[in-house]
Amino acid sequence: MLLVLCVDLDDDLGRKAGVETPVIGREAVESAAVALATVDPEDSDANVLFEGIHLYETIEDETVEVAAVTGTDGGDVAANREVGREVDTVLASLATGEDVRALVVTDGAQDESVIPVIRSRVAIDGVRRVVVRQAQNLESVYYTTKQVLDDPETRGTVLVPLGILLLIYPIAIVADYYGVTGAVVFGLTSALLGLYVLFRGLALEERLDSFAERVRSGLFAGRVVLTTYVVAAALLVIGGVSGVELAEGPGGASGGDPSAALLIAALVRGSVTWFAAAGVTASLGRVVDEYLADRFEWRYLNAPFYVLSIAVVLYFVSGYFLGSVRLDTLAAALTGGTLLGLASTLAFAIAESRFPRRPEPT
Repeated sequence: MLLVLCVDLDDDLGRKAGVETPVIGREAVESAAVALATVDPEDSDANVLFEGIHLYETIEDETVEVAAVTGTDGGDVAANREVGREVDTVLASLATGEDVRALVVTDGAQDESVIPVIRSRVAIDGVRRVVVRQAQNLESVYYTTKQVLDDPETRGTVLVPLGILLLIYPIAIVADYYGVTGAVVFGLTSALLGLYVLFRGLALEERLDSFAERVRSGLFAGRVVLTTYVVAAALLVIGGVSGVELAEGPGGASGGDPSAALLIAALVRGSVTWFAAAGVTASLGRVVDEYLADRFEWRYLNAPFYVLSIAVVLYFVSGYFLGSVRLDTLAAALTGGTLLGLASTLAFAIAESRFPRRPEPT
């Protein structure tokens, strides 16, 4: 038995003509088609119903039945599920012992997206697409374009570079009005496109989304580390400025060009104390968060001491290169920094063994 199945994925029959679905039988389908064509003569789903009736009347070598099924307004997953339920109803109403095969009639690519749902319930012999001759493939082009624009991945990949390219001409006009050369405009545009390509190529948008999600979760969870990270960032900026100012000092004081080693030593000397303060602040914030979350371990307290050890070593080594620290003082500082790191590691290892945060399993 052949079932001519007319598909109306967005439920124009129900929404416009008020027809209850599924519609089963030649007379019922004809009445539904007339009702829909009367309400909206331009609706292509009316053509689908009439094509189903036409196929029903022209196929004479086997038993034929015609039916119409609909989805829901919007044509999404819910519409596919509704079509599946109505197909089940149609198949249950066919009192026949023969194997049922379906000939699906649609009006375009959007309705054909439900074919896998129908195929999961009944074998499909073919698909007949009904379109107005003057508008051949128009709906398919529209639907394909709509899918491309609705896909965030494709939209970001195609439309953003296209938008930047389209902005070249108006930006050039504005730049020319203010006396900026065209080379500058094309250079900036090329830089934007290059940054965008790198951003997409390195998948930085995923990392940015992940970072934003962590920040959002941290704000709502009241995490201390967010505040300490902001303070640490400010201290890093201050340290960088302080290091640059000190690095410019030796050259100005000596009246000549300082060596690269001298500049690096001055940069480190001026910034290391601020960088150490930033590291200690950030690590203490992380320790507090781990304690509040009941994930604290004694070894976490090693981080601020390690930062201080490294800062002591860098401070005195850079001072030695600048001539403000003697060799014996440098040796004492290196020894002290090393001992500080070793002592903290040993102390917190002993504390973790003597005072475990979690009882050992028995």
